[in-house]
Amino acid sequence: QVQLVESGGGLVQAGGSLRLSCVASGSTAGIDAMGWYRQAPGKQRDLVAGISSTGMTNYAASVKGRFTISRDNAKNTVYLQMNSLRPEDTAVYYCKADVYYWGKGTLVTVSS
Repeated sequence: QVQLVESGGGLVQAGGSLRLSCVASGSTAGIDAMGWYRQAPGKQRDLVAGISSTGMTNYAASVKGRFTISRDNAKNTVYLQMNSLRPEDTAVYYCKADVYYWGKGTLVTVSS
């Protein structure tokens, strides 16, 4: 079993930055890919950014160039650096490990 805990969400003005963290605990040795997803009210949960165990990354087109995903395997932690935030980035952001494990989410609100 793996537990994921996100942190770092909050209220920020448009153009500002936030850094989200996701700490994995439990049986973490088998974790390969990790990622960040987000879900806004009335919308589906979509991939924001993903990162493999070797550091390969991919991003949604809407965040490419503004967000950066990274990981520290020694700390079992994945980060999402979010710059140039826009109101449309407002959502609950969820951490995911492989295809099985989800965190509870952290709310990001970007005001205009």
